[in-house]
Amino acid sequence: MVDDLDILKSTTLADLETLRDEASWEALRVRTLGKSGWLTQQLKALGPLAPDERRLRGAALNQVRDALNAAFAQRKKAIESDLLAAQLEAERVDVTMPVARREDGLLHPIHQTIDEMIDIFGGMGFGVAEGPDIESQWHNFSALNTPEHHPARTEHDTFYLPRPRADAPEPVLRTQTSGVQIRTLLSNAPPLRVIAPGRTYRADHDATHSPMFHQCEGIVIDRDITLAHLKFCLIAFLRAFFDKPDLPVRFRASYFPFTEPSMEVDIGWSRKTGNIGAGEDWLEVLGAGMVQPRVLANCGVDPEVWQGFAFGMGVERLTMLKYGIPDLRSFYESDLRWLRHYGFSAFETHIPGKGV
Repeated sequence: MVDDLDILKSTTLADLETLRDEASWEALRVRTLGKSGWLTQQLKALGPLAPDERRLRGAALNQVRDALNAAFAQRKKAIESDLLAAQLEAERVDVTMPVARREDGLLHPIHQTIDEMIDIFGGMGFGVAEGPDIESQWHNFSALNTPEHHPARTEHDTFYLPRPRADAPEPVLRTQTSGVQIRTLLSNAPPLRVIAPGRTYRADHDATHSPMFHQCEGIVIDRDITLAHLKFCLIAFLRAFFDKPDLPVRFRASYFPFTEPSMEVDIGWSRKTGNIGAGEDWLEVLGAGMVQPRVLANCGVDPEVWQGFAFGMGVERLTMLKYGIPDLRSFYESDLRWLRHYGFSAFETHIPGKGV
C-alpha cells in the first residue's frame, strides 16, 4: 500500500514541475491536498484499517503530505519569481535611448496678455488687486456714481442673480472690475496704485463681444495727482505693451459716471493694413479719467486731500490687436489647433522688452 503512495507522490511532483502559472498550481494543490483531494481521501480511509496497519499507513501518509506541502510551497515561490522576472523583462527601459518628446502645453493668449499688463504696470509700482465675480449693486454701480436709471443697470446689459433674501437687492455678475477698486479704497488708506485684471460679464455676444470677457482696470490715489500723471502712465503703458516707443496716442473727451473729466484713449493705426502705430487713422483702446470726487467720498476718502485717476481696458481687445486675432469668439472655443497657433510657451519670455 505504501508503493501506491510513492507512485502518487512522484506523479504529483512531476506534474508540479510542469506548472508555469498560479492558477494551474492552485488547481493541482486542490486535487492533491484539498478537502476532496486524493491525499485527504486516503487519510479519511484509515478508519476501517487494523490498528497496526492504520499506524503504518498514517505515518506514510503524513510523510507524503509534509513532502508535498514543502514541494508546493517551493514551486509557488519559483512560479512567482519567474513571473516577476518576465514582468521586469517586459517592462525593461533602455535609459540610453532618447525620450519621446511630448507636446508642451501652451499659455492662452488671454493669460499671456494679463501677465504682460501686470509686468508693465508692476514696473510703475502698481500692485494687483482681486475681488469676487459676484458683486453687490452698491460695489458695482452705486459707489461708482452710476444712478439707478443708468442703461448699464438694465437686464439687457447686466446679469442679475436671485436675491439672497427677500428684502435684499439682487446681486450681479460684475460688469467691470471697478468694484475691486472700490473694495481696495474701502480696505486700504491712500496713497495707493493698483490694477484689477479679471473676468467680467455682460449680456452681449457677437464677433466682437462675449457674455464673459476680461478687463484690466487701474486706479491711482495720491496727493496732487493731475491729468499729466494719467497721460504719462497710459502713454508709457501702451508704448511698452505694443513695443513701439514712438506709438501715437490721442486723448478725446468722453463721459463716464465715475470719472470727471473723462476721456477715450486712441492709438495710431492703419485701417487698410491693421498695422499698429502706422497710418493716418485712430483706434480707441481704453477709457480713463480723473476719479469723480463722489466716488472717493463714497469710499471714505476726502476728495479735498486726495485725488486720483482711473482707467480700464478690455484684455481681449488688446490681445486681438497685438497678436492679429480676428474673432473674439475663438478665444473660448477650446480649439487646440487655434491654441497651438496663438498660444505661448510657458518656458519662454514674451514680455515686451525682455526678449522672445
